[in-house]
Amino acid sequence: MKNAIASLLFAAPFVVACGASYPPPNQPMADAKAADRSAAELGANQDPAAQLPLKLADEEIQQADAAMKSGDNRRAQFLLVRAKADAELAVALAREKTAKAAAKKTAAEAADQAKKLQGAGQ
Repeated sequence: MKNAIASLLFAAPFVVACGASYPPPNQPMADAKAADRSAAELGANQDPAAQLPLKLADEEIQQADAAMKSGDNRRAQFLLVRAKADAELAVALAREKTAKAAAKKTAAEAADQAKKLQGAGQ
């Protein structure tokens, strides 16, 4: 019984030390990269408003990768949360530009149709 207690007391600091380490943020890295890819595919590089958030996301992903390699997984986690948010902002800004262009085109087509209908009614 004394041996069991002694070995438990001996092993406890090692178990706590292993449990206190921060796990590598592999899923947040994948999420941030996916959001970054989506922004790039939606044309955020060509939209001046979306370029800065996209660039920030790219830089934060690179910094997080470096932090993970140096073992600072907690810092990497925080960087990846920011990177994902910045990439999602770039996605939203790129979509906004596309939606505004579509709305403008639709309004012009509606105005043309209204003119045709007025011309036909006279």
